[in-house]
Amino acid sequence: MATARLTALEKRYLELRQQLTAIGYVSHGSVYRRPVGQSGARFIWSSKIRNKTVSLALSEEQADWLEQAIAEHRKLKKILADMHRLSRQIMRLKFNDIERRKPLNKKVLRVI
Repeated sequence: MATARLTALEKRYLELRQQLTAIGYVSHGSVYRRPVGQSGARFIWSSKIRNKTVSLALSEEQADWLEQAIAEHRKLKKILADMHRLSRQIMRLKFNDIERRKPLNKKVLRVI
């Protein structure tokens, strides 16, 4: 049973690795689109850089491009979080646990 679970986890990990190859440009931050008629720049990108919020006026094309890059960044973070979790699960199944006075539980490895 453990080998079937290990195989399934390793297969899922391989799928996540393949998803990484499809990631395009990445950027953090957010794009704000002001309604037509409101004063100020229509498209604004803002992000935290060295603990300060930085804002930049954009064209519509730049805003579209950055929104896609931000979406890719979020996808990348989710894939990496899943890979971290799967790596710990695979490690626990692949290697025998060492003798401990108190057994190591899933919460310690943040597997849950």
